[in-house]
Amino acid sequence: MTETARFALPLLHAGQSQKEMFHNEALTQIDSLLHPAVVAIGIETPPADPVPGAAWVVGPAPSGAWADHPGAVATWTDGGWRFAVPRPGLCVWVESLGVTARYHAGAWQTGVIAAARIDIGGVQVLGDRGAAIPAPTGGTVTDSEARSAIVAILDAMRAHGLIAATEL
Repeated sequence: MTETARFALPLLHAGQSQKEMFHNEALTQIDSLLHPAVVAIGIETPPADPVPGAAWVVGPAPSGAWADHPGAVATWTDGGWRFAVPRPGLCVWVESLGVTARYHAGAWQTGVIAAARIDIGGVQVLGDRGAAIPAPTGGTVTDSEARSAIVAILDAMRAHGLIAATEL
């Protein structure tokens, strides 16, 4: 093997000359992927004057130095552009939007959070979607129907963790 399986980081070999070049290249790539943040996502043309360490998610139809790297994370380094092919689950912080983007099913999803539940302060506030609340039916007194519907809505919201349970 000459590179790692996931992100193609260069590996050192016994007796290899100029090992520091391969080691430094691996560190540069790791640096761009460790807690990654990008300036923007879906950009087709490389910026004219990037600063070292700045990164972008390349758009689907890139040009110039990015032409052969659609969807990649492009990081500018002292040695030029470095590209990381995204793997499923890779998340980056998109500075221009103030949200995360996640690589899933062959595409970047911006601002989508995948979770089974959300806890705040150790308390579940959002979980799996429950059953739908049926519309009120029957009855002769509108007030009792409205109260019943409101109680059902509140019970469902409590079950989902969207509001706290009532104090007894």
